[in-house]
This record gives sequence, C-alpha cells and structure tokens, in this order.
Amino acid sequence: MLLIYDTNTDPHWNLAAEEYLLENFNESVFRLWRNADSIIIGRNQNAYAEIDTEWVSSKGIPVVRRLSGGGAVFHDLGNVNFSFFESGISRQESNEMFRRFTGPILDALHSLGVEAYLEGRNDLMIDGKKFSGNAMCFSRNRIMQHGTLLFSSSIKSLAQALKERPEKFDGKAVKSHRSRVTNISEHLSDKIDVNGFMEYLAKYVGRGSAPYRWSEEDLGAIDALAESRYRRDSWNFGASPKYGLNKVVKFPAGLVEISFDVSSGKISALEIRGDFFFNRPVEEFCSSMRGVEHTPEKISGRLNEVAAGEYFCGISPEELMTLFF
Repeated sequence: MLLIYDTNTDPHWNLAAEEYLLENFNESVFRLWRNADSIIIGRNQNAYAEIDTEWVSSKGIPVVRRLSGGGAVFHDLGNVNFSFFESGISRQESNEMFRRFTGPILDALHSLGVEAYLEGRNDLMIDGKKFSGNAMCFSRNRIMQHGTLLFSSSIKSLAQALKERPEKFDGKAVKSHRSRVTNISEHLSDKIDVNGFMEYLAKYVGRGSAPYRWSEEDLGAIDALAESRYRRDSWNFGASPKYGLNKVVKFPAGLVEISFDVSSGKISALEIRGDFFFNRPVEEFCSSMRGVEHTPEKISGRLNEVAAGEYFCGISPEELMTLFF
C-alpha cells in the first residue's frame, strides 16, 4: 500500500487528487489530507439546498462537489480527511465496505483510548455524537472510500455553513442528515494537536506502507483536472439534480413571491407574483432571466444587464438578488 500525506489545503485540488488516484493508479493507497474552510457536497445533491447561501458568500467559502455520494460536510483545518483506494475489489454490500475501510481508523482511535464505533451504515460516533461521515465511489474495478474526522473543527462554523432551508426547495436531490457532532480532541486523555494526530494516523494506519510523493506528471494532471472540473460552477452547482425554488419576501415596497425550476444548472419556468408596483411588464423580466445559470455571479450579472430596478418600484437589484437563493 502507498501512503500519501498531503499538505495542500486547496479543496479544489484535493478533490481533483481523489479522482486522479481513483482513475489513474492501480496500487492500494491510504491518503491523509485537509481542506481550508469549504463545503464539500455529495455527487447527487442540490448545492443551494444544503448551505446558508448568505453566510457562505459573505465568508468567501467555496462549495465543491465530490465524485462520491452522501451528504454535505463542512471542512476546515481542524478536520482530517482520510481516503482508501483499492483495485480488483468486488462490489460487496455497502455496509460491509464501510466496515472494512473504517476499521483501521477505529483501531487507531482505540489505541489512543477513544471509545469510537461505527453506527448505521457509514457514521463513526463517540458517546452518541458523530465525528466522521464516510462515502464511496467505484470506477471500473477500483474503489475510493473517504471520510472526515472532526478533530478540532469549529462546530459553530459547521452549524452555520450547513444551515439548510428545506422549505424553499422541491426536488429529488439527496438531503443531508444533520446529527449532533463532537471533536475527537475532546476525548483524548493525552492532548495532541491536529498535526500530531495526522502523524499518528500515518504511522498507525500506514505502517508498512511505502510513502509516495507526487511526481511532476501527477501534479500537472491534478492541476489540470482541478481547473477543468472542480473550480467550475458548472460542476459544483450546475451538476445539481433538477429542483424548484419557491420563496416569498416582504420588502418595504411590497411582497414578492418567486417560483422557478432549475434544470442543468439553468433557470426555467420563472414566475413572479405579489402586491408590488411595477414600471414594466413582469413577464418581460421573467423572460430575460430564463436560461441564466443559477449562480450568484450569473444572476447578479443578468440583473444588472436588464436593469432590474426599472421593473419593480422601490426594489433594488440587490434586494431582488436575495429572491433567487
């Protein structure tokens, strides 16, 4: 088995590295890595239904879609990510697969005196609180199983970033299940920092493994993949399943109700109702917004292009922007 201990904390690059290891290596790999503040969403999730859009935008936190399924997770430098890659493996029942690959992590924690355990299909727990979620992805005869390990994460930021608003969204996207969480560091009798914890995992789980350093060819390929997929809104947001949004906002100038569908990442079937006053036909405004990518950048750009403030009396483009998320 190869051991990869990464120090790059760019979430776009790290998710690209996961795909690269899945698609281009044959060897078994154990990888440890961390991301700077970011939200990582599952392959089949609606990005906007999982996050507090305003908070995430104000903090400049990137939202990145991974290849594997499962729910949304908040990453910061107090969270340690681990990955296992293996080839020539048969597709066993998922519960058995999660048990197999989380076993070494649980053994490592037990050796530190932490009474951690697997609950349900893919959650690792301490005293009834979750500290790890896991997901997997197959490609041909190769599997990637990766998980989070809350070590000293900001629980406050985690709760704020993943403040979902289910009343706004309709669709078939996979929803995240929110659980009570805990940090591993709170359960250690001998205190160590997150770097010491990663080093311990590398030695314990990766014992007998050959350390692997990325080649120049590897780095170039991962950089290219990060640019072509993981840094693109078309992947991170446009790959969301079809969904609908319904929202009502009471502005000083009147109540506005908006309803629209998003398909392939673009707005369709937009309707606006309310008791507001208008200068130009609202149907004309709706027509101009159809086909726009459902991202803050694209929506804001179109609102400015069409001089949205000219349609709605006393409602600014900035206020209209809040209707779309």
